[in-house]
Amino acid sequence: MTQHIPPAPGICPVCDGFASVAVTLGGRDTRGHLRTVTAHCPACRGTGTAPVRRDREGARA
Repeated sequence: MTQHIPPAPGICPVCDGFASVAVTLGGRDTRGHLRTVTAHCPACRGTGTAPVRRDREGARA
C-alpha cells in the first residue's frame, strides 16, 4: 500500500531560500555594536518558500 506524502514546499526562485538578510550600515554605535538593517525577500515575504504550482495532467494551456 502506498503512503501519502505531502509535497515539499518549493524554494523561492528569487532568494533561493535565503529570505532574510542583515545588511551592515557601516560603522558602530556608541556601545560598539554593528549597525544593521534587516531586509526580507519581496517575492516570498520572508518565508523562503514559494507556493507549489500543480499542473493538471492533460490540461490545456
